[in-house]
Amino acid sequence: MNHELEGIRPIVESVFHHLHNNPEVSWKEVETTKYLVDLLVKEGFHVTTFDDSTGLVVTIGSGKPCVGLRTDMDALWQEVNGEFKANHSCGHDAHMTIAIGTLLLLKKLGVPQQGTLKVLFQPAEEKGTGALSFIHKGLVDDLDYLYGVHLRPIQELEHGYCSPAIIHGAAKLVTGKIHGIEAHGARPHLGINAIEVGAQIVHAIQAIYLDPMESYSAKLTRFQAGGESGNIIPGNAEFSIDVRAQSNIGMKELIAKVENAILSIAALHRITIDYHVETEIVAAEVDATAVEIMKEAIIGTIGQEFCIPPIVTPGGEDFHYYPVKRTGIKATMLGLGCDLAPGLHHPNMTFKHESIFTGIEVLARTIINTFQKGSE
Repeated sequence: MNHELEGIRPIVESVFHHLHNNPEVSWKEVETTKYLVDLLVKEGFHVTTFDDSTGLVVTIGSGKPCVGLRTDMDALWQEVNGEFKANHSCGHDAHMTIAIGTLLLLKKLGVPQQGTLKVLFQPAEEKGTGALSFIHKGLVDDLDYLYGVHLRPIQELEHGYCSPAIIHGAAKLVTGKIHGIEAHGARPHLGINAIEVGAQIVHAIQAIYLDPMESYSAKLTRFQAGGESGNIIPGNAEFSIDVRAQSNIGMKELIAKVENAILSIAALHRITIDYHVETEIVAAEVDATAVEIMKEAIIGTIGQEFCIPPIVTPGGEDFHYYPVKRTGIKATMLGLGCDLAPGLHHPNMTFKHESIFTGIEVLARTIINTFQKGSE
């Protein structure tokens, strides 16, 4: 594939440069969608867009097997060198570029000759709602296999190495409001201090225990109470709790204990604490067959010694909604080593761009191998 890869190198580098320099946040990937549509139509691909959201789907061929490739599109909103802005610090610009490069490479190779290839350019991964929107649109109902890709931080995987699966954990963001009673600072017995209630929530969730063989955590990540007057006991406060577990079963147990802690403290003080799950991500449930197909593709691209076992990571990814909600889909996600540093979501994140071409070749081989397996 080296000759074909070199043939698409200029356009791949141009695509990454454009996407990196024009980031857009979740559900607002309007110009990104337009750019990708214009590029793909110009290259002769059949593209489907949506009236009610950003994102697009490329479909090639017909019949079975139906093989999917999914990429995310959105950037983060964060402070970068003193300025808040959209920023591709999670690698989605690279993921889109890899998907484009894979399409171009497969086109040169005449794939698929039999069956259907669907490439999903999905919005709003960072919100945890983009995959669900594509599922609700019925875009993956016909898929037999689905693959994805994510750059890995250097702490997990060095440049030149790949993994055929990323075992992401489950995550939930709980937001809530404490309704206590305000009082004068000199008369605390007449009030119910929302800050003290919040402190008790902190202690209560710190006392939660699950099976120590599974990683998990629950912690307050936001708490706002009081105003400019320091002699008023605040009655109201808003908070957020970040909840994570390595498995979906572990998350079910953990979130029940977090909710019980909140309700118990509310009952203790005879107050109301409103709360809801604002965002949630399911844990990975990868398919052994898909993993083996991708493993063969990695070995065929960079060799056995550079293919490492599945990576277990506490981060979350809404990619995993696809096989969880549509249990017939065989899915896995490529872990791509690229010396990404200092880390994912760091405002000044960098990585070795040459890894993009490794990702393209691995995914192209994975898709080819999948079509071959489906025709046997």
